Amino acid sequence: MHLGAHIGIAEGLAQAVATGRSIGCESIQIFSKSPQMWAGPPTSPAAAGEFRDAVAREGIRGSAVHHGYLANLASPKKETLARSRTAFVDELARAELLGVDALIFHPGAHLNSGPEAGIRTLAESLTGILETAPDGRVRILLENAAGQGTTLGRSFEELQEILSMVDRPDRLGVALDTCHLFASGVDFRTEEEYGAMVDHLDRVLGCPTVRAFHLNDAKAELGSHLDRHENIGRGQIGENGFRSFVNDARWANTPGYLETPLDPDSYDRYATDLRTLRSLLAPAPEAAGSSRTGGRARRGSSTVK
Repeated sequence: MHLGAHIGIAEGLAQAVATGRSIGCESIQIFSKSPQMWAGPPTSPAAAGEFRDAVAREGIRGSAVHHGYLANLASPKKETLARSRTAFVDELARAELLGVDALIFHPGAHLNSGPEAGIRTLAESLTGILETAPDGRVRILLENAAGQGTTLGRSFEELQEILSMVDRPDRLGVALDTCHLFASGVDFRTEEEYGAMVDHLDRVLGCPTVRAFHLNDAKAELGSHLDRHENIGRGQIGENGFRSFVNDARWANTPGYLETPLDPDSYDRYATDLRTLRSLLAPAPEAAGSSRTGGRARRGSSTVK
């Protein structure tokens, strides 16, 4: 897994890349504008070029823009839905200009219109948005939900239903948030539980559908449906809950972004979390004195082919 974090852009897009690299990031996630605004100042081609150059120069192996918090592509309210779709088209254009791999977003909420209606509206939104950029290269990733309120995407089945209604598998995928997964009621803290979870994931979505991770510990207990992130090893998931993820060969080329709590004006906690995650990595087979290949593959019930 290419470990990294969500980095702020207050000091500039290119500086975010340098800052991330300085604390040990192999991958970078950013907001392209304020997440609390429907619209923001346009991204200049010059700034975007500097960002792309910095990504190449710093050897960043995965990159993503996270969509803002206001949009709801499943909303039954016409005005909100229209604003959400407009904002998303703008965000996708920003992501294309920045040259990132993915645009990650929360699937939204049906607001008591019912899951079926919400999923249908969301699928229609995504279909229309992709039609505005038919030759784009940025992959849109749906983030799984913790299950709070009327949010969509709270299970692998619900995510698959959404994806199946949009005929662009080449442009869509999933970003799996560990805190949300745990809060939704899925336990993966032991090797056996992790193996069962991945088997279920593969049956329903297919492992290649997962294109990014948000690596967050959870403040609240299993099945709480509370989206409360904690630093790695300090929450209910614990260090061992991340061991299988970072050692699974299926995710060897998948970015894993931290969104854990930070102190004001400091990324020190990110640096600590990255060190913690790397401390969980199993030795390479050669270092362990073994002739077996795939020494960092899953040790649970799923096998890597």
